[in-house]
Amino acid sequence: MILFSSALEPILENRMIMNKLVIDVTNEKIFLMIITKDDIYNINKENTKFNYEKLTLILKDFLSLYSLKLEDINKIYVNRGPGSFAGIRNSLSIIKAFYVTRKIDYYCYSFNDFKDQKDIKYEDIPNLCDKFKIKKNLIKPIYLS
Repeated sequence: MILFSSALEPILENRMIMNKLVIDVTNEKIFLMIITKDDIYNINKENTKFNYEKLTLILKDFLSLYSLKLEDINKIYVNRGPGSFAGIRNSLSIIKAFYVTRKIDYYCYSFNDFKDQKDIKYEDIPNLCDKFKIKKNLIKPIYLS
């Protein structure tokens, strides 16, 4: 038993590392950010119908750029709007698929959720979701009409 439990220690240690992914496709740019223990990485891509369809590939390439895989992500934060219907729909579908297949918890935030907060930065999103008690694994999109 001791041999078995010690063999699991490296696996358990890797799960303790909290890498967070922030996705926002509600505006003119697709914005992705990875927040690791030591660093923050982000990219912007043109927000077009063509890129909506390639969002998973863009995300995969972004993770690979920093030697990460989807398995390395522990939490996902996705902007639920208001904004582009197609962008919100695609990003929510993708994170829901990640949850179903990989059990990666997600938080659907809106900048409207963070009352009285000024100059919000994307790297603040995880802490703001905790502060404002954004519910885990709940989807409530806000589309522009």
